Amino acid sequence: MLGTDDARGAPPLAPPPAPARRGPGRRRTLVAVLATIVVLAPIAWFWATSLPAGDYSVADMGYPDYGGGPASTAGQPGMAGMAGMAGMSGAGGRSVDTLRLPDGPADVDVTLVARAQTVRLAGGRTVTGYTLNGVTPGPEIRAVQGQTVRVRLVDADVPRGVTLHWHGVDVPAGDDGVAGVTQDAVPPGGQFVYRFRADQVGSFWYHSHQVADDQVRGGLFGALVVVPRGTSAAPSPTDVSALVHLYEGRRTVSGVDGDLAVRAAPGTAVRVRVTNTDSGPMRAWSASPYRVLAVDGTDVRGPTPVVGAATQVTAGGRADLEVTAPARIELGGVAVVVGNPTTPPAPAPNAVVDLLTYGTPTPLDPTTIGFGPTTPARVFDYAIGRRPGFIGGVPGLYWTINGHLYPDVPMFVVREGDVVRMRISNTSGEVHPMHLHGHHAVVLARNGVPATGSPWWIDSLDVPDGTTFDVAFVADNPGLWMDHCHNLAHPKQGLVAHLMYEGVTTPYRAGSDTPNDPE
Repeated sequence: MLGTDDARGAPPLAPPPAPARRGPGRRRTLVAVLATIVVLAPIAWFWATSLPAGDYSVADMGYPDYGGGPASTAGQPGMAGMAGMAGMSGAGGRSVDTLRLPDGPADVDVTLVARAQTVRLAGGRTVTGYTLNGVTPGPEIRAVQGQTVRVRLVDADVPRGVTLHWHGVDVPAGDDGVAGVTQDAVPPGGQFVYRFRADQVGSFWYHSHQVADDQVRGGLFGALVVVPRGTSAAPSPTDVSALVHLYEGRRTVSGVDGDLAVRAAPGTAVRVRVTNTDSGPMRAWSASPYRVLAVDGTDVRGPTPVVGAATQVTAGGRADLEVTAPARIELGGVAVVVGNPTTPPAPAPNAVVDLLTYGTPTPLDPTTIGFGPTTPARVFDYAIGRRPGFIGGVPGLYWTINGHLYPDVPMFVVREGDVVRMRISNTSGEVHPMHLHGHHAVVLARNGVPATGSPWWIDSLDVPDGTTFDVAFVADNPGLWMDHCHNLAHPKQGLVAHLMYEGVTTPYRAGSDTPNDPE
């Protein structure tokens, strides 16, 4: 009975709790998390794939573009696979180190010592940067066509190392002077010897291609002049180099903080070799008639007098202008003053010399330029654009090549002897001075309009926004060659590709774990 009474007196059991119901707030949180993952996952992937290796070969960058010509014997997609199987960056093939002149005596033998220092320009202003043999620009090197040039570069104390690139000279690949591609940067206390034959007559220049944006701006550059056989390479008052450069925001000419004075008797014809060492286009003009004798080291056929128009010189480019004393050649804030002109500085004209039509009309065929551009072995596109993305893990608005962000850019692959056509187009919103190492190209057309003047040979070409150029060249200088924008801030932002000859290798590496930084 006790048990019965206890059972009756116990409270009834509570019903089991109802299962929890997920409210709309929790569902929204889950959807938001999933949406965030969907959005961030691709961004994280792009970020991760943009991170540079600490040690890499430029021969393994990007993807191969054969331009419609025969592919590598490896037949593998991706440069790394092609390189390993076809001898691009592996142990097989010809190393860029073998693509050099053999040792021997030189006709022109120069030593250049690079230093980081403060220097006084002619005119009194002091600037802090870099020098070669204690001056900036460095010493002018002059040679006669066919002579062998030997330059010993010594790095006294430039902390990140230094190289010398021979801008516009089609040197053997092993002497091209690009850190991480054709050599290691010369460290403080080190040296490197360059050797090449001065076969090309014309106006050229040399500059560092190690941390190039900083070192060229800071003064590591100089003039190189090659004169025809049978003439003297000695400096002449009728043959003057005018290297235009901004030091700390102020324009100078050949290291003079002001106008460059040239002594010349009235009636004397003077050749002024204008070189644009900065990163943007510049114009040169005169109130007196002048002629454009040469562009990028190549003579113009039948140059005619120019009146009321300026000559545009692209970044890295050269234009040889001839005036008769007395005259002034205006360079945008500074001038080359030839003789004793009484006229004041002339304002810049609106008109610009059109090099597509300037000079004697000449057909572009094998009899005039040495090859037939209408029957190329390979045809490439170099389409410059811009879009958001990551380079080196840093988000930004970057340049693209054929729609691709660096380092996933085309590697233009050629074989020795190929005739190559390239279409360079620009829809990026800014002008780009494009420079191909180791070769000169002839301009065929601009925006579909054929060239009708003297053959316009270039190694540096301004490509304005909204403009397309068709150019052609012969692949006659085996190597691994940069093809990049010469606004020297732009390659670090992705505007750099390479021209690679099949079977050419490089033992050199770039990246943060190496001493080499070509840009």
